[in-house]
Amino acid sequence: MPFSKFGLSAPIINALADLKYLEATEIQKQAIPVILSGKDVIAAAQTGTGKTASFVLPLLEKLSADEECHLRGKRVRVLILTPTRELAVQVEASIAQYGKYLNISSMAMYGGKEIEPQKQRLIWGIDILVATPGRLLDMAHQRAVIFDQLEAFVLDEADRMLDMGFIDDINKIIERLPEQRQNLLFSATISDDIRALAKRTIHHATEISVTKNQASKPKITQWLVTVDKTNKSALLSYLIKQQQWQQALIFIETKHGAAKLVSQLEKRGIKAESIHSGRTQAVREQILTDFKAGKIKFLVATGIAARGIDIGELARVVNYDLPDKVDDYIHRIGRTGRAGKSGEAVSFVAKDNFRNLCAIESRLGHIIERREFDEFPVKKIVPLSILNYVPKNKR
Repeated sequence: MPFSKFGLSAPIINALADLKYLEATEIQKQAIPVILSGKDVIAAAQTGTGKTASFVLPLLEKLSADEECHLRGKRVRVLILTPTRELAVQVEASIAQYGKYLNISSMAMYGGKEIEPQKQRLIWGIDILVATPGRLLDMAHQRAVIFDQLEAFVLDEADRMLDMGFIDDINKIIERLPEQRQNLLFSATISDDIRALAKRTIHHATEISVTKNQASKPKITQWLVTVDKTNKSALLSYLIKQQQWQQALIFIETKHGAAKLVSQLEKRGIKAESIHSGRTQAVREQILTDFKAGKIKFLVATGIAARGIDIGELARVVNYDLPDKVDDYIHRIGRTGRAGKSGEAVSFVAKDNFRNLCAIESRLGHIIERREFDEFPVKKIVPLSILNYVPKNKR
């Protein structure tokens, strides 16, 4: 369905055309009309399905239609709460792109930067504020932001919010908001905890579910290599060179491991960078900007630092360390193959990862293709997944 069918105004349609966004994704088809109608929404949609646009576009339309609104100092009309700094920056960047022909102000507010410049920007009021919970509460306590003109409240990546322990902060924020507002909750999954949060926050909501895992879609080619732990960095270097990879987002578990891997790659003539919690916010933002622009080809990231990374045409992700949680695997590989584009997800699996592999393949409902490379024989064999098990009487 083309975006013009939703009744969005010409400035928004023109901005989307500039970005070559012509057809709506499934979550956008379902969510945009409901949000435009003013109803509350609870939506489940995996990473990479276009969910940011599904709430940003109708909110921009509604704000731009009310030209008579007089925004007072320190007030906001729309509050979007995100779990991480990186996601806040990226959501606000999308708002700026989609609303570039509108007279709508927006701002990303998060910790790790000086608070005074952010206070100054709020003095005249902001139409759309994208914020992380901690910094928002700091501002609210200092009366730097006031919510009595708030029209809509969005909880983005609600499942990540709860995973990261933000439930108390979320409740404190909600207590400060006016009762009359539109509520939108977006999450990759709708767990019991999410339903409990929604029950306290949202009444008579329209529930939307686009739950088919991006992980199982054919446009993301998934494959794995079984490998001994001691050979992983050499295998990664080999694949980058032998398969002529031009770009990869490489997931690793620890910041120490990230720095070590960058050093190992550089010794083999491969330039890479890393982002992790030990690097300053300014450095992380610059590295992400350079990675998106193609100035950095290979980015090694810990799971927490990589949350919210949104790159339109990322060729591949590599699970250098297989994650412990299945949801983390789904989120990670969802960074590629976004919005209908093709991508590749490669995982390194050592014998110690067997249980995690079984859990991942059970969630996917299929075996991940295994590829072997003669240059890297495996001493510690990884058994076949339990999904391959055939009872004796059926053999």
